[in-house]
Amino acid sequence: RSVGSTSVVAGDAANLTKKFPAPVVRNRLPAATGNTGRTSAHPATPRIRSRMHALWPRVQAFHPQLWRAVCGYELNHAVREELLQEVLLAIWESLPGLREPDRLLPFVLRIAHNLGASHARSETRTPTPVPFDEEVHDVPAPADGGCARTQWLFQALATLPLNLRQVQMLQLEGFDYQEIAQMLGISQENVGVRLHRARERLKALSRREDNDGL
Repeated sequence: RSVGSTSVVAGDAANLTKKFPAPVVRNRLPAATGNTGRTSAHPATPRIRSRMHALWPRVQAFHPQLWRAVCGYELNHAVREELLQEVLLAIWESLPGLREPDRLLPFVLRIAHNLGASHARSETRTPTPVPFDEEVHDVPAPADGGCARTQWLFQALATLPLNLRQVQMLQLEGFDYQEIAQMLGISQENVGVRLHRARERLKALSRREDNDGL
């Protein structure tokens, strides 16, 4: 049965993303030290032997966005957590090079999407195709259908080519054409073309699922 996937494609996915927070991240890296030399106990801090950057607390506030980015490139939960650790470590190491602190969110998401795309390219298996796992997809949803739509969206995004997936995910995070173009190093016209193609594919998947459910 349908869980409102068409409306996700049409425009309510931006609100939907707010309902998918990042998990608690377990440290599997060397210990980090602050000014006191003590080990950081924060569960989402990469544990490396260097002083914490002043912007790191703001990075921690962006964990839901980073987790959603990771989810767009990997469906396995355990691998998602490993990929998130790689993203956090890359951000930690790259923060000293950030020259515009007010551009922190685009900065960290660019790192997340670059690593996510590299991860997806390195995978030999193909993404999970539609139709989806009924036990995951066709489940009782809340009144607004948010949980089921979220799962549908991530699995549908996994079927898109990387160049279409990236622009669609960034738009779902609220970035405009110009911002997406700057983050990916492409023209705004190219962004528009890719978004149009991504939406058409997602709408086609939604219609196919709705027809299968009749």
